[in-house]
Amino acid sequence: MSDNIIEQIQSKPELIEKIKNWVVMDSKLKIVNEKTKQLREMKSQLNHQICDYMNNHNLAQNKITISDGDLRIYEKKEYSSITFSYIERCLAELIKDKTQVEFIIQYLKENREVTVSSDIKRTYKKNL
Repeated sequence: MSDNIIEQIQSKPELIEKIKNWVVMDSKLKIVNEKTKQLREMKSQLNHQICDYMNNHNLAQNKITISDGDLRIYEKKEYSSITFSYIERCLAELIKDKTQVEFIIQYLKENREVTVSSDIKRTYKKNL
């Protein structure tokens, strides 16, 4: 990290303090992420229940007024991610020469833009 604007650590005690702070932040983020996951799952269940009820009772076109706005049911499209297997399948439909398809896939894999940076990975001790 050469030209960083971030303040550089100047001493071992400062490094130790930064590590302690990092661990505290990482622990807090883990708790928040776990809680967020639980809330998303609960919201998703409620979403399905509400949508099912409204669709089954022909209420899908209605809006529900709540304290700060409205709720409406809508149809959303969710696209799968573009993977190499998806690209290969599509190319195989367009290009009959399998070696050309393999060449293109290999070219794409080898020429992807890659960025490398340093990071910290935390591992946890297993409870026996």
